Amino acid sequence: MNFIKKIWKQLLVVAVLLVIVTVVLIISPNFKKDPNEGKINFIINNNNVTSKMKYELFINNDGIVYVSKDDIANYFDGQIYYDKDNNQLITTSDTKVAVISLNEKTMKVNGATVKLLGTVIRKDGILYVPISELQKVYNIEVTNINNAVITVDSLDRELTKADASKKISVKYNTKFISKTVDKVEVGEKVVVVSEKDGFTKIRTENGKLGYVKTDKLTNITKVREKVEKEPQIKGKINLVWDYYSEYVSTPNRTGTTITGVNVVSPTFFALKNSETLSIIDKAARGGEEYVKWAKDNGYKVWALFSNESMKTVTSKILNDYSQREKMIEEIVRLALKYKVDGINVDFEYMNMSDKDVFSRFIIELAPRLREYGIVTSVDVTAPDGSENWSLCFDRDLLANEADYIMFMAYDQHGVSSTKAGTVAGCDWVEANVKKFIGQEAVKKEKIILGIPLYTRLWKTDSNGKITSSVINMNKIEETLPNNVTKTWDENTKQHYVEYVNGKYTYQMWIEDEKSIREKLNLINQYELAGGAFWEKDRETENIWNIAKEVLQTK
Repeated sequence: MNFIKKIWKQLLVVAVLLVIVTVVLIISPNFKKDPNEGKINFIINNNNVTSKMKYELFINNDGIVYVSKDDIANYFDGQIYYDKDNNQLITTSDTKVAVISLNEKTMKVNGATVKLLGTVIRKDGILYVPISELQKVYNIEVTNINNAVITVDSLDRELTKADASKKISVKYNTKFISKTVDKVEVGEKVVVVSEKDGFTKIRTENGKLGYVKTDKLTNITKVREKVEKEPQIKGKINLVWDYYSEYVSTPNRTGTTITGVNVVSPTFFALKNSETLSIIDKAARGGEEYVKWAKDNGYKVWALFSNESMKTVTSKILNDYSQREKMIEEIVRLALKYKVDGINVDFEYMNMSDKDVFSRFIIELAPRLREYGIVTSVDVTAPDGSENWSLCFDRDLLANEADYIMFMAYDQHGVSSTKAGTVAGCDWVEANVKKFIGQEAVKKEKIILGIPLYTRLWKTDSNGKITSSVINMNKIEETLPNNVTKTWDENTKQHYVEYVNGKYTYQMWIEDEKSIREKLNLINQYELAGGAFWEKDRETENIWNIAKEVLQTK
């Protein structure tokens, strides 16, 4: 009998120990020491990022909140840039460009000088940014709570608040046993973060994040709506470039319309080949009348700005911040002068080594234009090409910073080609669209597909020497012999012709209504932003009806 009692006592001890261990396992994670204790906590849009920051923030004697450049890059501006040549920091947001020289209590915001209480400083070799001075730049509200918690709220995000209906203990989590992180008095305002299964995550007036039962809150009110950005063009973009040289006036389109097109891109502006920055204003002759014609017919005007393929001049300007800044100021001035709706940047034939500074140009240009509701688009070629024509573009970065990138999907075989071939085979176009979305990580809704309204006639002599000439779509039929046989190429989705005339063999991959339709179908298939045609007056008339039908534009 004593033996049995002894066994029961041992089992009871084991059971008690198991209960204790279980309770400890349940409770201990909820009562472990806060890793952010003793630090200034940093709350960004109701997320405590203190332990994830690369460097601790600090507050100076004037109450200025300083955050390291690396942490600014992580949380606010991934493209923040230190210009070591001029000892200045350049930071951008959706509509602002701020330039702050180190140790100077002024900054330039979109070209205007603004006074600062604190400036960028270097501490222990690390650059620190006075984030409390950049609230209007980043469109945020920074609140210092007793030098213990710094909260940052983005002013374009939804904000909901509530009142405490009774005195509440705010808990670490929603478990049955959880430590208290703060207490809220009756009637105290709290920020509502999220709600699930009868619990609401809140932020208290002390900046503490935790959970309360939803039924302990009252007067739950949305005090700020999320700011939704409306695209300039709803639905697919159907753009046509309208080229003209600096030696003639802007095309007079008065009395004409272009079916289905919703954007026109006249070649208004270009870099001049000069030692210092100079922009050719081709819109000076007839540009205002062109814009009026376009807007009277419901078209947006995205004026093209070209570097005229001047590699040396382009490199010099892009690599000099003061010249780059002047170029941006001039483009903004011209855009406002002519009341255009967008700027289409067409910089071609650049040094591969200038890829990053070209990206900087777009990073700094797009916010300046966006401030006035002006769209920025950038023309780029197919990936994996030559250094000067393809590898000079960071397509992913350009697409992130600009509103759109234009994939100029033509000259698969161009003037320098030693082999006859199509200008834009559908198989090649599709393969490169896939590269943009996959390899280049470009968002599909940012891509506008450029489509050629021309082809090439290839001529091979008896010695195998190949030359070619550009033939516009509307000149193809009169260029080909009457008795030529057209065959459909299922790969390129084009009609192909080949014939002999004297000692020459001629070849052409034809762009016609059927081939254009196939390319337009890719826009819908891959859910791209739209299409763009190079260039006006090369087309056959029915092309615009086909584009309207496929893209469903008005």
